[in-house]
Amino acid sequence: MSASYRQPGVVLSDRRFTVPLDHDAPTGETIELYAREVVASDQADQDLPWLVYLQGGPGFGANRFVGKQAWLGRALEEYRVLLLDQRGTGSSTPANRQTLPLRGGPREQADYLALFRADSIVRDCEAIRPAVTGGAPWAVLGQSFGGFCTTHYLSTAPQGLSTALITGGLPTLDGHADDVYRAAYPRIERKVAAHYARYPQDIERARRIAEYLLLNEPVLNGGYRLTVEAFQSLGILLGGSEGSHRLHYLLENAFVRTAQGAALSDAFQEEAQSLLSYAGHPLYALVHEACYGQGERPTAWSAERVRADFPQFDAAKSLAGDGPVLFTGESVHPWTFDCDPALRPLRETADLLAERTDWPVLYDPARLAANEVPVAAAVYHDDMYVDTDHALQTARTIRGLRTYVTDEFEHDGVRAGGPRVLDRLLSLARDEA
Repeated sequence: MSASYRQPGVVLSDRRFTVPLDHDAPTGETIELYAREVVASDQADQDLPWLVYLQGGPGFGANRFVGKQAWLGRALEEYRVLLLDQRGTGSSTPANRQTLPLRGGPREQADYLALFRADSIVRDCEAIRPAVTGGAPWAVLGQSFGGFCTTHYLSTAPQGLSTALITGGLPTLDGHADDVYRAAYPRIERKVAAHYARYPQDIERARRIAEYLLLNEPVLNGGYRLTVEAFQSLGILLGGSEGSHRLHYLLENAFVRTAQGAALSDAFQEEAQSLLSYAGHPLYALVHEACYGQGERPTAWSAERVRADFPQFDAAKSLAGDGPVLFTGESVHPWTFDCDPALRPLRETADLLAERTDWPVLYDPARLAANEVPVAAAVYHDDMYVDTDHALQTARTIRGLRTYVTDEFEHDGVRAGGPRVLDRLLSLARDEA
């Protein structure tokens, strides 16, 4: 462990661990994991219980907080917190277009990435827990995909957990990716309708941008090919607490007058590229659908196939009539890899993952039904990213799970209302215990 350092109100320590790449081959190749230990300054010398945080994604490293931001301040009142960069993210042996060629060609890369799902992440947690806690169980806080990991944890290694807290991350236990996206598109359409009701001027703005893209298909300043479908995917913003407002401000100054006529402004291009690029989190695109894979049925670019069942999302058809252009969000498509320079070299790898038919089963309903770990979960009403009906069905499967169902927050509630959300979950979990 490195020397400790300080931020306002906290003491931080960098921790690094070596774990097997494949936990079924424990004497084989290893990878390095990184985590940041955080403790309140006035409790730095105390023997506190541990809470490990599993970030949403997949593909995102743990939050880089400054001081006691968001939910962290509440957690530090009683825990030492371990902010874990899950394998392949942040500083934990990152997997991206620069590093993956070291594995070999697309087939070798796909085989490698198949080991970067919730099952491997949980086994990583169990591998490092003895070194962190001395063998004692720890609490886990799983946000979004981190909640998927937590549900797998409860299915496979509940002895490692003292408490499980989940925010916006109760997965469908046996649904295929197709089921996930069939539920998602109508939900996204409702979010778009709510946005246009709030900002009706954006209907014409979005149509104008879409018309321009159909004729021009520009390459943004950073090399991203902005197709109509890519523009529609900016609707991913609508799943966040401030997302509708951010989308509105992005659209309002999309064009500038130039000597050649109207063109997309540099400001619009810069922000659109920052929102659309996967350069900072390529695993999200690579294993997003793979996170739903279980058994022999391939995911087979599920979001793209299911989208065909919802013709109202076809921008060209909308523009041919007088309907609004609908945004999309929380989905990855084959064209995503063609548009994004950070993903283009990995397109064949992604295709191979989409074809894969040997996914391990992630959840054990029988074991969840016999659960003895105190569990509480925040379920956000009409969450754009995680279907509420699927989440509540899973909640009913997990013995003793207490839910906090709210429409006060969107999917990012643990950030927007962090201390209150975490306090509520801790209270519910203790009531159950």
